[in-house]
Amino acid sequence: MQSVFQLSKIHRKKVVFSLFSLSKLPYTIIGFGIFVRLVQYLFNRSLWHDEAALALNIVNRSYLELLQPLDYNQGAPIGFLMVEKLATQVFGNNEYALRLFPFLAAIASLFIFYKLAQKCLQSQQAVIVALTLFSTVHIWLQFATETKQYSTDVAIAVLLYFTLIGIERQKLQIRQILKFGIIGAIAVWFSHPAVFVLAGIGTSYLLISLLQKKISLSLKLLAIYSIWISSFCISYIVSIRNIASNQSLFKSWAGRDTFPTSIWDFNWLFNAFVEFFHIPLGLPDLFLGIAIVAFLAGCASLFLRQKAILLTLLAPIVVTFFAAYLQKYPFNGRLVLFLIPFFILLIGEGTVAIRRVSPNKILRKVSTLILILLLVPPIGTAAYLIFDPYTKQEIKPVLGYMRSHQQLGDTIYVHERAEYQFKYYANRYEYQEGDYILGIDDLDRQDGQGISAIEWRRYTSDFEKLRGKQRVWILLSHMRRWEDEQERVLAYLDGIGKRIDAFEKDGAFVYLYDFSQHS
Repeated sequence: MQSVFQLSKIHRKKVVFSLFSLSKLPYTIIGFGIFVRLVQYLFNRSLWHDEAALALNIVNRSYLELLQPLDYNQGAPIGFLMVEKLATQVFGNNEYALRLFPFLAAIASLFIFYKLAQKCLQSQQAVIVALTLFSTVHIWLQFATETKQYSTDVAIAVLLYFTLIGIERQKLQIRQILKFGIIGAIAVWFSHPAVFVLAGIGTSYLLISLLQKKISLSLKLLAIYSIWISSFCISYIVSIRNIASNQSLFKSWAGRDTFPTSIWDFNWLFNAFVEFFHIPLGLPDLFLGIAIVAFLAGCASLFLRQKAILLTLLAPIVVTFFAAYLQKYPFNGRLVLFLIPFFILLIGEGTVAIRRVSPNKILRKVSTLILILLLVPPIGTAAYLIFDPYTKQEIKPVLGYMRSHQQLGDTIYVHERAEYQFKYYANRYEYQEGDYILGIDDLDRQDGQGISAIEWRRYTSDFEKLRGKQRVWILLSHMRRWEDEQERVLAYLDGIGKRIDAFEKDGAFVYLYDFSQHS
């Protein structure tokens, strides 16, 4: 019996070690990436402010109405909205249904990226490094299970590049022209930044064909691109132009330093490039230099070995920066999440290239240390999220607490930044119109200037209307931490009333005040 147990133990050890062999390690990494994302999905956190705003459009509108400009300064691709609408009709109006499409897109992109890395990179080690980074990027773990289009943006970017890579080496008969044309034509309806990926890759291959004087190939490529352009033009007329003309949305992003001040603003370009390694790649400041060196080393390695691949990897990045210089697309955080695969492929190539060219053992050990330092932060963060899933604005338990402690005659005041979340969950907690007061909806417009004196006076004048009421529940969410907005609001409320109860969760709060005793 003991010998059987020992054999079983040895077998388990062999299985475990085999998972980390060079041949099986990629699938172990993919499995880890799937597991982390599944944990976030099943955790079923509350919809936060932006999610709730988009969800209200999805659940309250018909399919045809989703073609019209969205409420609450929201913008999303029509294809994405249609799939989301279908999911809520099939699986019900709940967080799981709303997050299903982004979740599935995130899972699919892991497998596609692995195959893409094998096509692009020079070694299995580089593939493993790139796949590890791609599977554990923190901000993408968040958006992989969020009711927003950014996860599908990444998936479509990866799919497009995987589909189109090496297109210049194909014969491109009518069937292939239609296939590639239709794939790109569909993509622009599901992802707004897909146009930058198509423009970058398309321009790269057209340039290559012209330099090689392959006129026939150039004409065939132009035929494919004409299908893409036609589809994009229709999409622009139907939907995108409404978003592009939304001045409120434009000012919101412009106030966050997402555009250069002029065509000569190279300082902005440098800062935006460096910041990308911090957000969305999520590397700590200490490791930014390491990641940038690896990126540049990857560029150098592919320049020497695969110039065409280097050009097509850099082109979408360049096109997106160009769009920012034209003031057409903000280069910021989640909006450029789709560029992550292109950066990571070059970083993966670079880390291995540095080790490969190191002339002695000491430098190779140093390069190995650099590689470890690069991978540890994202892996550590991803592992942590297994035990402590991501939360942002947990309004569900807050609403549950308020509902269970509410008394007949209580007043409920919903602060403007909590409006979308409250409206989405109102029916679930049996709140109807007339049961609550919505705060004024004209405060800080995200202009980058903070809360002005005029805006603060509007704050306080709205609160002043609550004087004389005995039991008032104040619901807060989506407060600006960098402005100490919550503390400022509570300090004012404490000055005009008495706080008698409170319940707080991550990013969401409710306070019970008595305003009847203060003049």
